[in-house]
Amino acid sequence: MRVDTHDFVREYTLLECIQCGRCTGACPVSMKTALNIRGIIYEALIEDSIEVSGLDVLWDCTNCLTCTTRCPKDIQPAEVIIGLRGYIVEEGRGVPPRVRDALMSAFTRGNTLGFPTEGREQWAEELDFEVKNVLDEGETDLLFYVGCTPAYDPRIQPVTRALARVFQRAGLDFGTMGIDEMCCGNEIKRIGESEGFESMVEEYHEMLQEFQAKRMVAASPHCYNTFKNEYGEMPFPVQHYSQLLVELLDQGKLAYGKEVRKKVTYHDPCFLGKHNNVYDEPRHILRSIPGIEFEDLDRSRERSVCCEGGGGRMWAEGTNIEERLAHQRVQDAVGMGAEVLAVACPFCLLTLEDAVKIVELEDRIQVLDIMELVAEAI
Repeated sequence: MRVDTHDFVREYTLLECIQCGRCTGACPVSMKTALNIRGIIYEALIEDSIEVSGLDVLWDCTNCLTCTTRCPKDIQPAEVIIGLRGYIVEEGRGVPPRVRDALMSAFTRGNTLGFPTEGREQWAEELDFEVKNVLDEGETDLLFYVGCTPAYDPRIQPVTRALARVFQRAGLDFGTMGIDEMCCGNEIKRIGESEGFESMVEEYHEMLQEFQAKRMVAASPHCYNTFKNEYGEMPFPVQHYSQLLVELLDQGKLAYGKEVRKKVTYHDPCFLGKHNNVYDEPRHILRSIPGIEFEDLDRSRERSVCCEGGGGRMWAEGTNIEERLAHQRVQDAVGMGAEVLAVACPFCLLTLEDAVKIVELEDRIQVLDIMELVAEAI
């Protein structure tokens, strides 16, 4: 499939590009694959059309936003990738099978994982209290948006329960949308299904009018980013859970009773850090836990390296099958003597934990969500 470049260049303001190469030079994935966003933009500028059907490297992009943060002309290279993916999705050919399955599941089951809608509340079954359904009650102070992976994935469900227990202990009035909660659409948008994403946004805005809430807290940075930055005007503020936990610590509503004697480092999730500039809150929480010896990775905060879990990469193998950036990230953590590599994102947790197994370092380091460390200390 060939894409006419004239409208495409105007839509993404590519005439502003000075071909400095900072986007490709900064791209962490370009170190492992043939993805060259500068080259793609150059071809769009000099050719009347470009072929995208066989451009498999488009699925290597994780949408980590490193290219965008480095661009001196404020071009959005990551959006260029999403736009080109959109042509492939629209044509229906060349879409990786698991990406196609995730899209279908999102629209038919309300989640990207292929699970039945009725199971969306199973994560809460082990709690010793009932979580309020805000659609039944009509109002709540805190809307807890769980998200697909935190609701369904057995590895992430304990993190979700730990969050609910902290909310309960802090005396917060909180609830969820129960089985009516749907995928926020973040990965759908990143995959390139723009029309489907807009339909999700419209449907959610209608649902959010059915109850009153003072704010929303998301378990995943991907969901947080989507509601905060992609949904237009929301009826209430949106936070990531790390931001709320810092508030609870400052208010004395989150207290610890045990020490966690471990050396811990932290991996910055791209959709929390680069997309939303949330760097301090996760570190504040880790440093607040008694017994933890915290040290940052060499490449952290704005310089952090993507684990390759976002931007649709949970379902697309990409062209760098043998070695992922997550492998190096885990080895860096082990090299500095860390016993725990902490994260604040379900995709990062799953990706980095898989990397630990692949590089055979299970006896050297654990990958844990910040909430798991908090739960251990309570």
